[in-house]
Amino acid sequence: MLKAEHIQVGYEDRVVINDLTLEIKKGEILSILGPNGCGKSTLLKTLSRVILPKKGQVYLEEKPLHAIKSKVISTKLALLSQHNYAPADITVKQLIYYGRFPHKKWYETKSKEDEEVIEWAITHTGLKGYEDKRVSSLSGGERQRVWLAMALAQKPDVLLLDEPTTYLDISHQLELMELIEEINQNLEMTVVMVLHDINQASRYSNRLVVMKSGKIVADGSPNEVINEELLKEIYKIECEIERDTINYKPRIHPIRTYKQEEAI
Repeated sequence: MLKAEHIQVGYEDRVVINDLTLEIKKGEILSILGPNGCGKSTLLKTLSRVILPKKGQVYLEEKPLHAIKSKVISTKLALLSQHNYAPADITVKQLIYYGRFPHKKWYETKSKEDEEVIEWAITHTGLKGYEDKRVSSLSGGERQRVWLAMALAQKPDVLLLDEPTTYLDISHQLELMELIEEINQNLEMTVVMVLHDINQASRYSNRLVVMKSGKIVADGSPNEVINEELLKEIYKIECEIERDTINYKPRIHPIRTYKQEEAI
């Protein structure tokens, strides 16, 4: 449903991604992994048309993304960035309503359908009772849920998340990841995430894409992708890998950094 084909992306004279092809399937949770600076967030922004490729093409439902009107894209793709800011006095319900704007003409006021969708988004993100609270008064985990609810209010087909657990403590990280998994399963929404935590990516994803220096070096299920050699090559770490007893997905236990000269 969403495809990048031989894209080259960069900033001024610097090429960040070169000749990359990726197809995202409907209904999957795909996590993009890789070291800092490998092009993960740049790829996500290119898939959402925040950045246009210098070469190649991104397609949404087989149509070139650049040829689709922005308002139409906003009803099909929702991007949640790492850093999100809201006016100090805005309430939870008011912020979530912003997600309805792509579906409305400039002269239209809030409708019964908008109210129903906002209520639906509030329910699916566990924000009942928070509607009239100021977003600025909430904890980091609660704020992330509000931003996610706003993205859901767009009723997108694809949800793009750039490091959604950044700045959250471990409890709120797991809470958010479980919520994303629930949204994917219950609403059949395709989810594409950039993550740093390999274990979280393995646990909550159907498919992993690993990047290095602007290229994809591994693509497949967590069991197909995660192994000792890849972790040495990409992250420069030695680790032990076990299988989760519940879903049999790999879980890594880092031991130490990997130094190339020790292998000689």
